[in-house]
Amino acid sequence: SRELFVLTYGALVAQLCKDYEKDEDVNTCLDRMGYAIGIRLIDDFLARSAVKRCRSYSETTDMIAQVAFKMYLGVTPRVSCSSAAGNEFSLILDKNPLVDFVEELPAERASLCYCNLLCGVIRGALEMVHLAAEVTFLQDRLKGDAVTEIGITFLRKAEDRKYKRN
Repeated sequence: SRELFVLTYGALVAQLCKDYEKDEDVNTCLDRMGYAIGIRLIDDFLARSAVKRCRSYSETTDMIAQVAFKMYLGVTPRVSCSSAAGNEFSLILDKNPLVDFVEELPAERASLCYCNLLCGVIRGALEMVHLAAEVTFLQDRLKGDAVTEIGITFLRKAEDRKYKRN
């Protein structure tokens, strides 16, 4: 459940901070963990939401914000497109449930991307529907920014793999 995940997420990040000295290593670990979750979560999402195939990057990003975030985290981020090519988007969270029990990051952890798991989840789920993307935090309330902003840049539509029979 969402509540259990939010309650235990802080303990997970705290343990990773004990296991790794460098924030970059913690960030990488959170991204990898999120990616593994994302490649598994997409099946649940598609089954529970009964959404149809998206025809554009814009539709895909709207689906992530309006359906997936609402379904799994109980929030609906705003979406903005930040490129003329239509392949760069931002998800802007006024409220991030993963930081409900976090007041601020310690000074020695200034480069920690506390919610980097979300980037991995989005990237993994998109990859499973054949969309390659870079997903990064652009702004973070825990670092003093006004909002939390996740950037999604769609790289290219991954080619469907065709297997030949011999």
